[in-house]
Amino acid sequence: PYEQALYLAQYLKQNYTFPENPLALPYLTENEDLVEAFLFKHKGGYPDHFSTVLTIMLRSIGIPARLTVGFSPGEFNPFTGLYIVRNTDAYALTEVYFPEYGWFAFDPIPGHPLIPPSVEESQTFSILQKFWQWIAGWLPSPVAGFLNTLFTVVFNWITAAIAWFIALFSQGWWGVLTSLIIITGISFLSWLGLQQWRGWCRKRVLAKLHPMERLYQQMLYWTATQGFHKHPAQTPLEYARISHQYYPSLVAKVIEEICQAYISWRYGGQVPDVEELKIQWQTLKKEQLLSRKNRKRGYKSTM
Repeated sequence: PYEQALYLAQYLKQNYTFPENPLALPYLTENEDLVEAFLFKHKGGYPDHFSTVLTIMLRSIGIPARLTVGFSPGEFNPFTGLYIVRNTDAYALTEVYFPEYGWFAFDPIPGHPLIPPSVEESQTFSILQKFWQWIAGWLPSPVAGFLNTLFTVVFNWITAAIAWFIALFSQGWWGVLTSLIIITGISFLSWLGLQQWRGWCRKRVLAKLHPMERLYQQMLYWTATQGFHKHPAQTPLEYARISHQYYPSLVAKVIEEICQAYISWRYGGQVPDVEELKIQWQTLKKEQLLSRKNRKRGYKSTM
């Protein structure tokens, strides 16, 4: 029965067409059969006629079938993620009953998929699928085919991993504990990966800067990690003066020297001794790091 239904639906789809002029199709005369007129007289008909004819043909050979009506998804808008459904999106298709399996839909209308997607398939990641279909329409066929295969493999792997992960919760407390450990590990690795990614992007940006600009930006980043942020409205010299309120005189002095050199290079066209400033800055950071470690050790010993 399945092969018979598939064959008849495909036969109607390939051998019968819509009328060139939708208004040219005459009304049925008295006692005229729709199926006979469709198959032998007009060689086609309106979209709903295809599904009606398939339903009657399947019933005539003893296969349970019924006519169902509804709306297609309509036109997908990739920018809003919504579907635009109009009255013209309404159409009919044929559902066939197979014992022990249930009702399955067949669409004999030309231009439609022969096997309509199920509700689950159309709802799972439907927006992403439609968005990808919209993008794939602009790509060359070999590229779109390769990406489709790649996405299918990745999607199947992710789906299997999610199903396995959800199954852990049904294995009692041990499964729940394992799930929590996995979630914690994935969260930590994601956070670590994000930090590495940000660090790599920052290094890439700094590598394109002038050595003086790079040193100045590195100094601002380090002081920001210490809680001393530069306000966008502050000039470098204002920032250097305020640094004396937050840091020891030695640290504030190096910050001021870097800011002065940056101003001289940026606005005065002078070429500062960047290497000497860099050595001072690296030495100062090491001293600050050692000082912080010593303070922590002293705090622990007192405790």
